[in-house]
Amino acid sequence: MRDLASSPEREKAARDLWKHTLSQIRSHFGRMVYLASLRDSNTGVYQHHGLAMVAGAGTAAQTLEASHLDVFRQWILLPLEEQHGDLGVYFSDQEPAIGVIVATWTKLASYHNLLPAGVLTEERELFLADVRALLAVLRNEYGVEHPDPSE
Repeated sequence: MRDLASSPEREKAARDLWKHTLSQIRSHFGRMVYLASLRDSNTGVYQHHGLAMVAGAGTAAQTLEASHLDVFRQWILLPLEEQHGDLGVYFSDQEPAIGVIVATWTKLASYHNLLPAGVLTEERELFLADVRALLAVLRNEYGVEHPDPSE
């Protein structure tokens, strides 16, 4: 993992990222999805053109990586009921109907891609367990059948 120690440049970049981008996203989960989307799946390097223009590519990548981990940790510390509400806000901001998202996430488990690289094993397990539990609740709420009836 890269050295994510705080520096004045990274702190300034983090404030800029929050002010201009993350504060516009209504949910913790949405911020996590957004930050994960900025990570190159082949290299693990985060990229954001605007932030790189202001702070430099290296500082931008480190800021995004640290922000992803911070947002992830904020979300897993929420009580399950608050995670449920936050996930509902995220889903309501998406184009497909919630039932479609829940069915797809249950089948593909694409939420695994939201994990930041620096998470601890316990954090990873907690996140995955919480998302699975929330998907079970949402399947029930929206009448979504589980793709594998044996589970």
